[in-house]
Order: sequence, then C-alpha cells, then structure tokens
Amino acid sequence: SWVAASWRRSAAPAPGRASASSPPGRVPTSAWRAAAPVRAGGGGEEEGSRSFPSVPCPCFSLSVPAGIINFCANNYLGLSSHPEVIRAAVEALEKFGAGLSSVRFICGTQSIHKDLEEKIARFHQREDAILYASCFDANAGIFEALLTPEDAVLSDELNHASIIDGIRLCKANKYRYKHMDMQDLEAKLKEAQKHRLRLVATDGAFSMDGDIAPLREICQLAQKYDALVFIDECHATGFLGPNGRGTDELLGVMDKVTIINSTLGKALGGAAGGYTTGPKPLIDLLRQRSRPYLFSNSLPPAVVGCASKALDLLMESNAIAQSMAAKTQRFRSKMTAAGFTISGRDHPICPVMLGDARLASVMAEDMLNRGIYVIGFSYPVVPKGKARIRVQISAVHSDEDIDRCVEAFTQVGRKHGALP
Repeated sequence: SWVAASWRRSAAPAPGRASASSPPGRVPTSAWRAAAPVRAGGGGEEEGSRSFPSVPCPCFSLSVPAGIINFCANNYLGLSSHPEVIRAAVEALEKFGAGLSSVRFICGTQSIHKDLEEKIARFHQREDAILYASCFDANAGIFEALLTPEDAVLSDELNHASIIDGIRLCKANKYRYKHMDMQDLEAKLKEAQKHRLRLVATDGAFSMDGDIAPLREICQLAQKYDALVFIDECHATGFLGPNGRGTDELLGVMDKVTIINSTLGKALGGAAGGYTTGPKPLIDLLRQRSRPYLFSNSLPPAVVGCASKALDLLMESNAIAQSMAAKTQRFRSKMTAAGFTISGRDHPICPVMLGDARLASVMAEDMLNRGIYVIGFSYPVVPKGKARIRVQISAVHSDEDIDRCVEAFTQVGRKHGALP
C-alpha cells in the first residue's frame, strides 16, 4: 500500500547511524510448573498461608503489611511474583549484567532484546515490534515520527495523558472526539477527509472508568473513511480476549487495527518497559526516527528476561487470561447487589463511584483498617464530582479475597453514608 511504501522510504537509515541489530538468540522455555504454596501477605508471616494451584504466585506488594490484600495494583495476572518470571530475571541479570550502558543503535541491542521483540510481534500476530523504556515513551515517540503537517490524528477526549502528550509533539492536524461517541468520530472523520492520512487513536481500555473502546464501530468508520487505527493496550494486554491479546482480540478486529502500543509494566511481569507492534515498515521507521527509542538506554536485561518469560507463560496456556472474567464478574455483581455504582463493564478495573472526594479518601482509609488496600481518586485525576475508589481485580485474588473486599466495602459504605 501507499502507506507502507511511505514508511519504507521514510525508514531509510540516516547517515552515520547503525541500522543492523544483533541476531536474535533463542532461549528454550520451560513448562509452567506448579510452585510451592505461597503466603498471602508480605513480611514472612505464616498467617494466611495458602497455595494457588492454577496461578502459583501472590499479587501482594512486599511493601504492604502482612494480612493486607492489595486491590489496587496493575498486576492483573499476578506474574510479577511468579517464581519462573523472577528466575528468568535473575538469569538474564547474571548473563548480561545490570544494563548495557548504551542506546539500542550503538551497543544496547543484545539477543534478548530482539528475541523479546519477536515474541511480542508473535503474541499480537503482527509483523514486528520495537521496545521502549515505557509505554509513555512509546506514545511519545510514534505520532511525531509517523505523522506530518499534511496528516490528521483523531483522539478520544479521555485518552491517557501519554497519548495526549505524544499527539502534542507531532505537527499533524488534531481532532478530538467525544468519549466513545461514534457519531462525533464520524463527523470528525468527514472533516478530516482533506488530509493525506488519518489516524484514529484510542485507549483500548480506559483506566479511570474501566470501559472498553467500541473497536468494532471504530474500525468500521476507519474503513469507511480510509483511516488507520491506533490503540493503547496497557490495561488490556495479557488478560482481555480469549488468549489475552487485548481488546482487538476480544472484539474480533485484530486484522483491522494497524498499530498497538502497550506496556510490560502491568500484566506482563510488572517491571517496566513498553512497545509498539504493527507493520514492519512502521517499525523500521520508528527505529530510525523515534526519539525516545534513539536517545534512551535499552531496557535492562532483568526487565527483558521477566517480560519474555511472562509472554512464554501466556502463549503456553490461556488459563490465566480466562480466569479473569469470572473473578471480575463476581466482584462487580456482588458490589452492585450491595448498592454500589460500578463504572465500566466487564473489565477488572472496577471504579466504585462515590462522587465526593473526602468520602473516597476516608473510605479508602477505613478499608485499609479492614485489611483491604485501595486508593481514592479525585480531582484533578478525575473530573470534579466523579471521585471514586478504583478497585483492580487480579487473577490471584481468590473468591474468598473478593468476598472479603465486598464485605469491607459494605461495612465502610454504611458507616460513612454511601449505602443506606
């Protein structure tokens, strides 16, 4: 296509810049073996010790006192504490050192980096992928490299701050459509027909409200008005869709989404790192023109090792991803039955809507007193009058954990007048 041809021309190596990367090195993956029982809390306490036969790892931060259950982490699959993920990080650290002390195009590319990029592309069923220090960097690096003053980008008004900042850096014509409003998006697409290239940019799942972008409708409009589709999958990769590939898999539009940006710092090991995956000509362009990639040190080996192992576990079995739906539904249905309003739909981000900022704060404090760690969100993180406590469900939360959380919310809600 003309788009691919344009990317190929733009991606020609700049004078004096290395373009070849180290050949990928294959590391054999081991089967996911059941681990010894793990403790439900940090600090080495025996109380609450139990095993997780399907997902042998805790989702609890070691900074949280023993007996406290963490319901506010992005550790959707519990893999940040998985023994094989930790072991892979240690092995990479011992083999490659603490870091490469270089950017990728000088001497910062090792076999593990290329292997992880290949694995990401294979997981998402795309042609190629490129690593960044974070998804914030991936979002900061794509729009400026891809779009020109002749192009247009159309962005959901509630997109993540990193998408907004990335769009600000580019010289394209900018359109903002109302949140998940397809009539407004179509109107903006009609207006943008005068531009050379049109890119629709949206979060796949919106982190503050727990709602999922209507990708089927977005892709239909993009096809009708000859636009490309970009999605940020930070709060979807690893656990949405039958195999955890994200919202495009969940909604059956994997072949219609052009570009995916996502993170290694949430479901995929929880350490750090981000990436872009998509057509190879685009990735070639980013390797030559994306400033956060060119001028940032390569990902530390330990981070690469743990993310690579997390992907191995996901591609070997979809059991972890599949376990999320029932746990999410259990929490949402029980909280709704108790009288709470839960924003979003079918996502493990479950915002408990309270409205008042002080109420959200004091309720979160009382929840901690009852052994449940959650955080209140208020302005300017969310709009005025939309204060909430954002609960996040993890694959390693047991049914008993979820029921304990609901009971604590019910007690605290009645105490502070949030429930009758």
